[in-house]
Amino acid sequence: MRLYVASSWRNQHQPELVSDLRVYHEVYDFRHPPAGEHLGFSWSDVDPGWRLWEARDYLDGLEHPIAVAGFESDYGAMEWAEACVLVLPCGRSAHLEAGWFVGAGKPLFILLDPTEFGRDLGHHVTELMYRMATKVYADRDELLLELAEYELRRRRGVA
Repeated sequence: MRLYVASSWRNQHQPELVSDLRVYHEVYDFRHPPAGEHLGFSWSDVDPGWRLWEARDYLDGLEHPIAVAGFESDYGAMEWAEACVLVLPCGRSAHLEAGWFVGAGKPLFILLDPTEFGRDLGHHVTELMYRMATKVYADRDELLLELAEYELRRRRGVA
């Protein structure tokens, strides 16, 4: 299965999960897109001072050729993918990508971050709209196993 992994640059678990998913699947990795030897899109490539932008600067930044190329790479991979794995924690872009998959009628699998539960973090980690997902997982190994089993059945023509 062709998978799009939506997550955050700050998510330390994303690289290992991408590697593990590649055992049975083709996986798009936004950190290392296939169209070149560069790292994936970063706002600092558009402007090293991007963290000080005002709203108008951000709107201008969206039109920068580097931002356009980064968007086209990720969006093209979304169209190519047969399903999405949303890996928490992540931010707005990853959630927008996950919503696109739901709207496109493609499966969405969500992997929760178990460290966000069971203690008061000063913010809420629960999200009602995750009910739109094909399945939500609390356990990484369960996600990997079920997706691998699905792919093996599919290859045998049983899925």
